[in-house]
Order: sequence, then structure tokens, then C-alpha cells
Amino acid sequence: MSAPVLTFFNNKGGVGKTSLIYHLAWMFASLNKRVVIADLDPQANLTAAFLSEDQIENIWNGPESGSTVYQCVQPLMNVGDLVNPVLQNIDHNLYLLPGDVALSDFEDTLSESWPKSNDDKGRYRHMRILTAFWQVMQMGAEEVKADIILVDVGPNLGAINRSVLLATDYVAIPLGADLFSLQGLKNLGPTLGDWRNSWTNRVSNWKSSKEAKNYPDFRLPDGQMKPIGYLCQQYGVRLDRPIKAYDKWVLRIPGLYRAMVLDQKTVEDAGLTPESDPYCLSMIKHYRSLIPMGQEYRKPIFNLTSADGAIGAHANAVADSRKDFRLLATKIAQKIGLQV
Repeated sequence: MSAPVLTFFNNKGGVGKTSLIYHLAWMFASLNKRVVIADLDPQANLTAAFLSEDQIENIWNGPESGSTVYQCVQPLMNVGDLVNPVLQNIDHNLYLLPGDVALSDFEDTLSESWPKSNDDKGRYRHMRILTAFWQVMQMGAEEVKADIILVDVGPNLGAINRSVLLATDYVAIPLGADLFSLQGLKNLGPTLGDWRNSWTNRVSNWKSSKEAKNYPDFRLPDGQMKPIGYLCQQYGVRLDRPIKAYDKWVLRIPGLYRAMVLDQKTVEDAGLTPESDPYCLSMIKHYRSLIPMGQEYRKPIFNLTSADGAIGAHANAVADSRKDFRLLATKIAQKIGLQV
């Protein structure tokens, strides 16, 4: 049985996605769920949040094969096969499949395999390449008996992210309240639908192919890519004109999400705001100075203590953040059928 894969995805960057995944991973772990975090963004920012530069350098340049996601899939670019992943045990219940800036080299291989995966000859190899991320993540999850896999990806609609989404059961969409996030939402919804349909056709063609009989144990992801909701950044500056600009965009999110992501032909959202929208998973606070404090001590903000400088108002903010992320983790767990 495979572990559910939850990917946080928006083709518009700067929406706090990496920080969000980082904190949710720690929260799920604190709720006694065993978590594998997969950094499938070639920028590897999530890996840098968990590990020091010295640790990352040792992993990237060390002799142990399979220490990064790229090292696991790289043999497929030649004549080899997948390498078992070597997960980093960050903390109790928390494991990381490190990212790698070299992962971008895999993009061309994935692009070439997409059309060839429907060919009558050599279909297995190309299906193997397209599902490489899913295969590697599930190998790692099986090794540590993970309850959930959380995935970070870059802000684009390229071949790497397409293969990540093929491996994805559930999608959460982080948003900012601005024109660019809304435009990204317009692009994202139809793209997910296209990828889902294209993958369903490929799986059907594979199962009916002659080649499939030679690989009876070859497992494929369903590629559900089921949207479970969106997360919106709260505006933090109390000035009249910026708040009006913020409201201009944020009030359009509920209707646009329904139209572009859920493909609802008739959208009835009169007076609906993200705060009152059942599809809004959370309004993410800025937490101001807590974020750099957490980065300095390499821990989630809700684990900061007085020894780290979290005193007075900061201590209250730490307690609030713990409540906020616990509520968010619980809501996400309910959406994907994970008991906490």
C-alpha cells in the first residue's frame, strides 16, 4: 500500500510555499504521524531549511549513492535503473529526501519520455522515467513506514513538475493576494486537468499493451492530483490604500478557484471571502520576526523558546502559531483521510 502524496503547488513563486511545508512537516510529526518530506524543487530551498550548508555539501559530494532525489533518478538518464533513496532522519517521525540543484538536468529526459510513453515499443522504460519520482518517494516511505509524503516543487509548469504531479494524490495551492497569483491560478487549474487526463490515457494504454505482460509487478501512480483547497497569505500592513488593493485581489480568489480549479460552470459566491470559504484551508499569517528567528535556530517557529529569544509578545506569537499550524494540519488530515 502506497503512502499518500500531498504536493503544495503554484506556478507563481513567492507565496510562502516552502516555509509552509517546513512547518506542516514538523507539526504532523508532533501529531505522531511519520512524515517523508521530498524536496523536488531544483533550487533545494526546503533542504536548506532542514540542513546546514556543510551537511548539504557532504550529501551532494559524498560517496553514498541515493542521498538526493537526483542521485536516485540519474541512472535512468543512461542505461541504469532507480537507486534506493537514503533519507535524512531530521527528528522523531521526520525524514527528508534531500533536493539537488542538479535535478534540472533530468528535465530534458522527462520531456523526451512524455510523447514516447505512448509508443508501442520501449514503452516500459519511458513509463519508468515518468514515474521515477513516485517510485523513489514510495521506496523511501516504505522503508520508514511513513504515513504521509509532503512535496515541494518549483514555481513552473515544466516537465519536472508534471512528473511530480503524476505522483501526487492531493494538491494544496498556496496563494498571495495579487494579480500574479490569480493569473497563476488561471493557468494551474486547466493544466492539472490536462495532465490528469493525459496520464489516465497513458495508464490505460500501458495496461492494454503487450509489453505490460512482461512487467506484472510494475506499479503506477493514479495521478489523482485532487485539489483539497487553497491557502492565502494574510495582509500585514494596516494602511488604507494597501488594504484596498489587497481586498481587490483576495475577494476574487473564491470564485476563481471554483471556476479554474474545480471547473464549476456556475459559480455562486456572492459575498464569499477566503475566511468564509470552505475551500480555504487557512489564512496564513506573516508571523513577522518569528520566521527569521526560526531560521536562525533551524526550528519551526512554534518550537521557539525563551532561550531562543521568544519572550514577551514573541512568546504569545509562538503559542498562537502552534495553534494555527495544529489546526491547519488537522484540517488537511481530514481532507486526505489521515487520522491524527
